[in-house]
Amino acid sequence: MYEQKTKETDNDVIEFIENVENLKKRADAYRLLDIFKEATGYEAKMWGPSIIGFGTYHYVYKTGHEGNAPLTGFSPRKAKTSLYFAPGDSERDALLAMFGKHTSGKACVYINKVDDIDTSVLKELITQSVTFLQTQYPDNK
Repeated sequence: MYEQKTKETDNDVIEFIENVENLKKRADAYRLLDIFKEATGYEAKMWGPSIIGFGTYHYVYKTGHEGNAPLTGFSPRKAKTSLYFAPGDSERDALLAMFGKHTSGKACVYINKVDDIDTSVLKELITQSVTFLQTQYPDNK
């Protein structure tokens, strides 16, 4: 049976950020922590060894695969900072067009630094992602 790799942990978020070697990435992580916390209203929790997540939802796929995931979050990686938003939200592209310098994948948006993006658009992306997931998975609180 499949076991989910990325799970919520009891690891300390501040301790994780303090261990980010690059000082600029560390400062950006603190800025993102404040922005995500303000936009979601949720406390930050560690998911796996390196993802800072906000809120949680339980998903069930048509295949029967199910698990828990953060509603949104970020991870200050060595190369770029990963921002996690809901996949499948058709409104995301319109906001990303105004977001600033980034690249994106299915669920992730990658930035070099917070100064490259419009933080007001980031707040909209966060709010939109949370709302989308809460609509898709209404049994979650």
